[in-house]
Amino acid sequence: MIEGMAQTAGVLCIAAIFKTRPKSVYFLTIDQAKFRQPVLPGDTIEYHMKKIRRRGNMWWYRGEAKVAGKIVAEAVVGAMLSELTEPP
Repeated sequence: MIEGMAQTAGVLCIAAIFKTRPKSVYFLTIDQAKFRQPVLPGDTIEYHMKKIRRRGNMWWYRGEAKVAGKIVAEAVVGAMLSELTEPP
């Protein structure tokens, strides 16, 4: 679930700045992670992410994972954007 939050945050970072050129996203931090309820096979997880801060190429998002409208996990995730480099 934390990885799902991180990937969702990465997509949001790219979508916010894709006007310039594509970036690589590196998942760096997990803070305040809490698992509230178990998730079972067949459950559909919804990720709700909110940007809480940006400093340069670092982005922080607060995320909630929900199943049937109930929060099952939450965390603050940090990511860093980096320019894609072309091979020589």
